Amino acid sequence: MSAIVAGTAAPAPSAARRPRGGLWRAILHNRKAMLGAVLLALFCLLAAFPHLFVPWLHGDPRTIGDLPLQHPSAKHWLGTTGLGQDVYAELVYSTRESLVIAVVAGLGATILSVVIGVSAAYLGGVADDVLSMFTDVFLVLPTFPLIIVLATYAGKGNLTVIIIVLILTGWAYGARQMRAQALSLRNRDFLESARVRGERRSYIIVVEVLPTMISLIVANFLGAALYSVLTAAGLQFLGLGDPNSLSWGTMLYWAQNQGALVNGLPAWALSPGLAVALLGVSFALLNYAFDEISNPALRPVRRRRAKSAHS
Repeated sequence: MSAIVAGTAAPAPSAARRPRGGLWRAILHNRKAMLGAVLLALFCLLAAFPHLFVPWLHGDPRTIGDLPLQHPSAKHWLGTTGLGQDVYAELVYSTRESLVIAVVAGLGATILSVVIGVSAAYLGGVADDVLSMFTDVFLVLPTFPLIIVLATYAGKGNLTVIIIVLILTGWAYGARQMRAQALSLRNRDFLESARVRGERRSYIIVVEVLPTMISLIVANFLGAALYSVLTAAGLQFLGLGDPNSLSWGTMLYWAQNQGALVNGLPAWALSPGLAVALLGVSFALLNYAFDEISNPALRPVRRRRAKSAHS
């Protein structure tokens, strides 16, 4: 996840209340953001309406054919599996579960990061010490071995368990960023004014602090979603997911188990891996783009270089 330097000056309160169109205009003028948004929109379309892309199966990607382990052809664009199932159809229908894992786990990790990180910075004192120590413990834990242990013993094959495990192991880095940014805002004039007015702490955090951190929150969500989709695919590839589910990681698991590469069917093994990579690229590009959009130091430099190049 790309980090936003904690020392960067926080935006003025008025910047958090700028018209929404300003953010969309910034995305439209950023090539990375546009490419990432187009890729993500394509995956969302595949997840929402998979039957439109595989109309000949009538919504049943598990249809067993009589031609197992077939090479790509006009009838089966990516070949067939060991049971004669169409690889392209499975790839399209697997988009939904993979995208759900990325979005739900990314959103859960982001919410946990915001709650713990911002609360630690604003409350200070003992609360800050306890929450910071809690965050540090999760930061130093060996993540992937912990994920394997939790996913194995908490409920192998259970999608809900996998999502919860991803949330529990993916929030700490974002919480550290949130705390650092919130610390730079804690003594700003607009927060002091809210305290003088007698506003509740919850009101100050939600209404005054969080709107100034929208770009960082979005960047953390995109980074957490990227982490979730890659880690979930790795878990499913190792056989820790539901082998009967439709997801890219499960496709990789069966392709490896049934010797896709040995049988000369690279499309079966490579297509889900490429799909995971492209979804990860979409989140990564949007993440980098939000770093550029939210960091005022990057935009003038780019404009000056563009002007000097034209001159």
